[in-house]
Amino acid sequence: MRVAIVTESFPPVFNGVANSVVRVLETLKASGHEAIVIAPTTPGKYFNGFRTYRVPSVPFFQFQLGLPNPLVTKILDDFKPDIVHAASPVLLGAQAVSWADRNDVPAIAIFQTDIAAYAERYGFKLLRPMVDRMMANFHAGATINLAPTTEVRDYLVRLGLSNVEVWGRGVDLELFHPDRKSTGAVALLRKQYAPNGEKIVGFVGRLAPEKQVDRYSELFSVPNTSFVIVGDGPERAALEQKFRGANVHFVGKHSGEDLANHYASFDAFVHFGAEETFGQTIQEAQSAGVPVIAPFAGGPKFLIESGVSGYLVDHQLTNGFTPVLENLLADEELMARIGEGGRRKVLDKSWSANNAKLLEFYASAMEITKQSIPSELLVA
Repeated sequence: MRVAIVTESFPPVFNGVANSVVRVLETLKASGHEAIVIAPTTPGKYFNGFRTYRVPSVPFFQFQLGLPNPLVTKILDDFKPDIVHAASPVLLGAQAVSWADRNDVPAIAIFQTDIAAYAERYGFKLLRPMVDRMMANFHAGATINLAPTTEVRDYLVRLGLSNVEVWGRGVDLELFHPDRKSTGAVALLRKQYAPNGEKIVGFVGRLAPEKQVDRYSELFSVPNTSFVIVGDGPERAALEQKFRGANVHFVGKHSGEDLANHYASFDAFVHFGAEETFGQTIQEAQSAGVPVIAPFAGGPKFLIESGVSGYLVDHQLTNGFTPVLENLLADEELMARIGEGGRRKVLDKSWSANNAKLLEFYASAMEITKQSIPSELLVA
């Protein structure tokens, strides 16, 4: 199978979209498929053995927004894909979906970023209806659209799309593992961040307004606690200023083993962001056996069974997270039980299992497209 992946985010950019595309490429390679990647950013001409193509882009809400251009058409014409995979399509992805529609090639469009919600948060609330219509148009030509949760699926259906299925995200069950808690590397981190035996409460993610990391100040009244913020972004400087004087450690971006060790050093993971379409870092914390506290909103609602695999809190309550965190940290047995519950929640969500479902959607899209082509035009 020849797969053309057109993505709005790709390394060296690190975010949920880029990470999922990297994982899809791993699956395609392991399965012996051919692929190319078209993106606004690339680390070089090849990534994991696959040819990559960098296209023009412009900054948009701290992201690089790929621009439609004739190069994309030529690349797709030359590669002759069996399927087009549009990851979080905006303008660039929409061009690829349109090309697929014109050339009777099946297209899968993955909804991963709620651009309309971003516009609303960044002060453009009046534009929300227009952006919703644009997103519907970007996805309309896809053979199958994939939403991360049933809630997002229903949202896409309300926008007028009828070909919507649910496909979540996988998690690296080996990298993010509870056994790391007993390693020397994690012991060193705990000594660094909690030299007096404090409990460590952590966050991992992009430091941007929609993550609502500023609300961590609500937790500073919890005694004997150290806070670790892993990640970077446009809000970092403001957050460092706001949290000055508190026991907060900003440690920047981490990945791979370093990231896994940081998760394992946490006694609890708290995420205030109520606008997550999915919540990949929540799954990673669960995989690491770390109790998670998150909003009863968006993606977290579908990742956490409150009181079993984490806690869901009404994010509209000021200081609503604080008593939940205090009760959790005061009970070692409870922390262990909730951490184990989170781990159990994701045991069937390895990337290999998750992406096997994606390949099934590829096959379904190819069959749908084949049936829609008049028999006299099919090549034997």
